[in-house]
Formats: sequence, C-alpha cells, structure tokens
Amino acid sequence: MCGIVGYIGERQASDVLINGLARLEYRGYDSAGVAIVNGSLEVRKKKGKVKTLSNDLAGNKLEGKLGIGHTRWATHGPPNDINAHPHVSSDGSFALVHNGIIENYTSLKASLSQRGYSFSSQTDTEVLVRLIEDVRKSTGLSLGKAIRQALSQVQGTYGIAVVSHEDPDMLIAARKGSPLILGVGDGEYFLGSDAAPIIEYTRKVVYLNDGEMIIVRRTGFTVFTVENVALDKKVYELEWDLEQIEKGGYDHFMLKEIMEQPSSLENAMRGRLFKKAPYVVLGGMLEAMDQLRNADRIIICACGTSWHAALVGEYLIEALARIPVEVEYASEFRYRNPILRNNDAVLVISQSGETADTLAAVREAQSQGVPVYGVCNTVGSTIARDTDAGVYLHAGPEIGVASTKAFTAQVTILAQLALALAKQRKTMSDAEMASFVGELQAIPAQIQEVLDTAKSIENISQIYRYASNFLYLGRGPNFPVALEGALKLKEISYIHAEGYPAAEMKHGPIALIDRFMPVVFIAMKNSAYDKVISNIEEVVARNGIVIAVTDAEPGHIDDLCEHVIRVPSTHELLSPLLTVIPLQLLSYYIAVLRGCNVDQPRNLAKSVTVE
Repeated sequence: MCGIVGYIGERQASDVLINGLARLEYRGYDSAGVAIVNGSLEVRKKKGKVKTLSNDLAGNKLEGKLGIGHTRWATHGPPNDINAHPHVSSDGSFALVHNGIIENYTSLKASLSQRGYSFSSQTDTEVLVRLIEDVRKSTGLSLGKAIRQALSQVQGTYGIAVVSHEDPDMLIAARKGSPLILGVGDGEYFLGSDAAPIIEYTRKVVYLNDGEMIIVRRTGFTVFTVENVALDKKVYELEWDLEQIEKGGYDHFMLKEIMEQPSSLENAMRGRLFKKAPYVVLGGMLEAMDQLRNADRIIICACGTSWHAALVGEYLIEALARIPVEVEYASEFRYRNPILRNNDAVLVISQSGETADTLAAVREAQSQGVPVYGVCNTVGSTIARDTDAGVYLHAGPEIGVASTKAFTAQVTILAQLALALAKQRKTMSDAEMASFVGELQAIPAQIQEVLDTAKSIENISQIYRYASNFLYLGRGPNFPVALEGALKLKEISYIHAEGYPAAEMKHGPIALIDRFMPVVFIAMKNSAYDKVISNIEEVVARNGIVIAVTDAEPGHIDDLCEHVIRVPSTHELLSPLLTVIPLQLLSYYIAVLRGCNVDQPRNLAKSVTVE
C-alpha cells in the first residue's frame, strides 16, 4: 500500500527511483512520481502506472544524484496528477512523499488556511508539507528540526522522505506505523518501503522503528527519535536475493508463487520438524512455550488470508493441544474493548509483518499486559521486532497481491506450533505425533501432485470465466479453505463469491442456487464426508452446477458433480494444505481468461499499512 523509494549517491537518481518504483508495484497504487535535486528541485508525477511516468521521463530525463519517488494508493482525494506525490513546499525548496494517514489533517488544514496557506490537492500529505513550512517560517529552524517539530503535532501514521535543493547532500526520512528501510551501499544509500527496491544494490539494511528519524548523507547516516535522542542502529543482512523477486519465466508472480509451494513449505519445516522426539523445535518460540502451554486461552488476530489461516490454526491447536482458541479480526479487536485475562496469550499473523490493523492488535494486547507472539514472513518487520517471540515463515518474498504461498506456510507453522504444544501438554502419544509428523512432511510432494494437474484445472476455468457468482462450501478445517477460495476469486477476477460452512447452505444461501451459480464443494473423505455428499445432493436437486475437490475414489461423487478435482489423502487437519491449491489455480486461470491484472488487482494493496 503506497511505496517510497529514495536514493543518494553517485548514480543517476531517476534510474534508481523508477527501477525501485517498478519493484514496489505489487504493493498496489494508482499514481507515481519522483523529485530530483540537481541544483534546483524538479518534480514529475503522473496518474496511472510507473510505466506512464517512465515514458514521460524518457522524453525529458531528469539529471541528479539525489531524489525520492512514490507510488500512491489513494486515501484522500481521487487518483490524479495533482494528488500524486511528491508534494512540494510553496517556495519550491523541498519535496515530500508520504505513506500513511494524517488523522488530524482537517484541523491542521483549517489552522494553516487561516494563516494564509493555500492547497492545490485534496491530500493529507500536502497539509504536512504546509505544516513543515509554517514551522520553518515561524521558528527559523533547519529543515530537519522543522520536520521533527511538525511531526510532533501530527496524529496518525506516516512514513516520509524529504529532499531539498538547499542541501543536495541530504535525504531525510521518518516513520510511525508505516515501514521504511535504509539500504547501505558503498558511498550510496537506498531508501525503500520494503526490501524490494533495495536488494538489487545491497543486502545491508537498517530498519527504522516507529518514532525514529534518519538523516542520510553520502558519507553516512544518523538516526534519532523525534524527541531528538540519538540512536545506534544495527545493520542487518537481507535473506532474500534478486532472483526471488523476479518472475523466473512465469507469466505472473502469483503463478510463480503457487508453483513454489512445495519448496516454501519445505523451508517452513526445515530444521524444525523431526520424525522422532522432540518432533518440533521452533527456535524463535522456545522461551515462550511454557507460557503458551499453560495459557487458558490463545487468541489469534489476523486479517484477510492470514485470518483464514488462523481459523485452520484454531482447529489444529484445539484438536492436537487441547487449548481453547479464539480467532479475531485484527481490525475489530481493539475497538470492541476486548477482555483479556492474565493467563491469556495473543498470537498475531501477518505475511508482511506491517499490517496496520494487526499491529494495533499487538498494541492493545500489550497495553493489557498480555504476551504477544508473532508469525510473519518478513525478517526485521515491525511485528517481528515488537512481539515477545515468534516464528518466521521462510516462504520467500510474496509479490502477488493475492496471497498464496504465505497462506500454506502460515498453516504449516501453526501445525508445527500445535504439535509442539501437544508434546509439552502430553495430549498426543509418541506414535500419534510420529504419524502426524510423517503426514506433514509428505505434504510438499503431495502439493506437487496437485500442481501437476494444473492443465485440467485451467480447462475447467475456461467454462466458468463468465460466471457472475460462485459459492464455496466446506466443513471442519476446510470451511476456512472455502472462505479462502472465495476470497481469491473475488480479489483477482472480480467475480462475486462467498464461502460458507457446507451445513449452513440450507440456512439461507440455498436460495441463490440455480444453473448459473457454480458451487465449489470441498468434500474430503473424512468424518463429515457423507454429510457433504448430502449437501451436494441438495444443490444438484436445484439444478446447481457442482465442482468438487476431493480425495474420494471415483464413484457416486462423480455422478453428482460437473467436475471433480482430486487431491491426495492426508490427515483431516492437514487437508487444507492440499484442498486450497486447486482453488488458487482456479482463481488464477479464471482471472487470466477474464483479462484481469492478476498481480495487481484493482483497488487492492499487498501490505495494508493504513486502517
């Protein structure tokens, strides 16, 4: 959601910025712009894709070795050239780009208007620019000090970068609730919202925390708090490499990431899962296991696809470890004034580790003195740093906006966590644990079996590309998979889809069934199989079209359904790792056939860093 890049060094800044903005396209955006310092300050910004901006610069290139760039996801004011970033001070001396939301921008704008300032855009960002101007004018402070003082008056979230033609050897950045990373090169520095625009140039990075500000020069950088307390920051080494954030011959990142799931799950288990005791070792959670094992209740907070993974985790932890679990939408958690008890534990899940609503849930739990643990994919992210302990997915970068491999990696981590808790609580015998471990270790190869049938799923997609509505139904741990399948279809193909527990169909959704409504059933051969077959019969009786995902042998289900997609058999609690794969592929192929932008679906952002 929005993207910031910055550069200071000896390269042409515009080349680095455009390249970096292209790397950040997956975050979701509707306009792009750059500001370059070259004796003066020159700004170019355009509604639309980075390519539009790049074409504009190709005809009239901006020279300069210091600059900032931005991709905007509209929050205040529609997507257009005027509302695009960067925004420039009235005197043209400095330019600013901003991620996040200034919540008190209305009152700030009214006050600044009374003092004679005018505004050309509808954005909250321009208000911040005018506020910095006003502080400089009224105090005579340097730009850096004026920014710091202005930020003390701001309510909300921000990640900002600022350059000025008054000082061609200075790049300023600050963050609160919106991620920023500094890439450290040899006499050059790269700023990014995440690692994607940086990894091509350096693997050494510095992570900014909330309430921190950095001033970067070609000779080095200084970090301090917005209260002007100097900080000594650690330089980290990125785990990702350039090849991981490129398509590798696939048409789309989403397809690449679907196909990577056998290896991403192996990475999520490597060095953690063993055929013999202790069976599971989650290094990042070792010191937390006693607290989790003895918790009266585990509350899992997440958003979107991560919330669906959390629902599967609820089945896993309750069934294996016998600890009560509640799954909460992170976006609602703090606003309902939740009751947390002394012996509760909170687990938060986020692919990016920067999801604003999930971070708010972390703060709420911490404010009530409850331990918080994290599951995320991005090393060095805010959730990774601010939680008491946690586990990385090690799934590799996920560029496609619609999450795929992160979902299965999250479920894999939750399965291992459930096993570790079961071992400590003695709720499973060694034989049961060894069997479950064997089933889990077999999943990557079984996923590959499903991926090998992708062509047949593509053929099914040809038939349903023009459907207007879909219904997804599942029971037990495959009910969350029904939700996830529906979400994937909505996200990338723009077809209306809903997921329900299969038994709930007759309590309302059955009214929608007709021959134009495809219904996707997840019908694994488990304790609820006969019940799901009855639900399929109910749909067929109303002329509904049924697509079934099953591990059942050919037979009655084939007679009932228009299409049957088979997956290997596994433990019922692990079946979501297999049943979700055909649904990911079905959504992908339908979206491609409909001509949709699969990796960058409209109105969506990969990392949702605003509420």
